[in-house]
Amino acid sequence: MAKVSVADVMTRQVVYLPEATTLDEAAQAMRDQGIGDVVVTSGPTMMGLVTDRDIVVRAIAENLIPRQTTLGSITSRELIMVEQSATVEEAVRAMRERGVRRLLVCDSDRKVVGIISLSDVALLPTAAV
Repeated sequence: MAKVSVADVMTRQVVYLPEATTLDEAAQAMRDQGIGDVVVTSGPTMMGLVTDRDIVVRAIAENLIPRQTTLGSITSRELIMVEQSATVEEAVRAMRERGVRRLLVCDSDRKVVGIISLSDVALLPTAAV
């Protein structure tokens, strides 16, 4: 069976929110868009990624107030990318090596075109990975 490319399984919808966005606003955006992560920006620059799990573990569990805590204060600042032409197997290997559950997906010009997560991969038949 042919290997599946990242482009075939990635989520194409990428939501960008400014670092000053409060956690409650970010959580509402995730809920409304049916997603589990947002790319955090500082002006025109991507500065990191925040997931729904980050909000719970880094903020709620630490008793931070969601209406007063910003994305910029809890963001994971390391952005890891994989090219959309890579195989799912290569993406999973990169996730494993870096200890992350999501990767930004870029085109050959390094423009972000999506996000791939372990949950995207979990939906594939075992033989496709």
